[in-house]
Amino acid sequence: MNSTSGNDELESAVSHLWQEHLQTPFPAGLRGAEREGIDLVLLDADTAGCVSAWLSGGGSLDDWRRRVLHRRITDFDRILPMLGATDDALYWQRLYRLSCLVARADPRPAE
Repeated sequence: MNSTSGNDELESAVSHLWQEHLQTPFPAGLRGAEREGIDLVLLDADTAGCVSAWLSGGGSLDDWRRRVLHRRITDFDRILPMLGATDDALYWQRLYRLSCLVARADPRPAE
């Protein structure tokens, strides 16, 4: 497989998951909630902003958004194991997967 088809497949996977995410409302019971000291609304907004920018930017992120995305992946690593039955884990797992796919597509290190 050449890198172009790999990029196309990655962009297709991100686009598909992004459409699912856009059709799923933020878990209402989690507005204002924190897990492990992380504000879930901000985690959602920051990650969604980076994914949206990546899609609209032709598959790349500016340095600032790349740093934000990598920080948020670290936050996901902290909170995902702590999510309870009422936290809508599937919502957060999809957002985490989106962030990891975008980070893998733009492998430059976060500074």
